[in-house]
Amino acid sequence: MKLYALLDEESMIRYGWSLERFVRRASALGAEIIQYRNKSGDMELAASRLEELVSRFSGRVMVNDYVELARMCGGVHVGQEDLSCYGETPREAVEKIRTMLGDSGWIGVSTHNETEISEANTLEIDYIGLGACRSTGTKSDANVLGIERVSALASLSTHPVAAIGGVRLDDAIPNITYHVIGSGLYED
Repeated sequence: MKLYALLDEESMIRYGWSLERFVRRASALGAEIIQYRNKSGDMELAASRLEELVSRFSGRVMVNDYVELARMCGGVHVGQEDLSCYGETPREAVEKIRTMLGDSGWIGVSTHNETEISEANTLEIDYIGLGACRSTGTKSDANVLGIERVSALASLSTHPVAAIGGVRLDDAIPNITYHVIGSGLYED
C-alpha cells in the first residue's frame, strides 16, 4: 500500500492536532504524498499551511482546489465540479491548470463512475481520485461506492488511482496505487 495522507484543516482542528504532529504521523506511516484541504476558502491560511507543509514533509505536497497556490507545492487535486471553473470542458480545464502549474506539478482529478474515468483517461493528468469507498465525517454528500466497486472501477483507469473516502490503514484494495487516509491518521 502506498499512503496518500489527507490533511483536512477542519479535522486537524477537531482532533486538536498541529500540522507538525500530522506530518510526523504521516511520515512515520510512510506517506508519499500529503494533500492539504481547506474548504473555508481562506487562501492566506492555505498558503501559510502549504509553506509549512513543504518545509516539514519530504514527500510530495498537493493542495486541494487552490490551483492558484499549486506552484508552492507539488500539485493540485480538483473535483469534477471544480474543473468547470477553469474551462468549458475537462480537457480545456486541465490544459489551463497545466499552464498555471507548469510541467513538474501533478494534477489529480476526482472521479466517481465509468463516465468520469473514461473522460479522465483522455486527460493529461497524473492520477485520479476514486470513491468514496465508505462514508466519511468530512464529506457527508459523498456517493459511497464500496471497496469492491472502487476496485472494479479502478481497473478501467489508464492513470494511477487513489482510493478516497473512508479508506482505512488496513485496507487492501486491488487495482489501487494510493490509499488516501484522512481521519484514520489521527488514531495513534
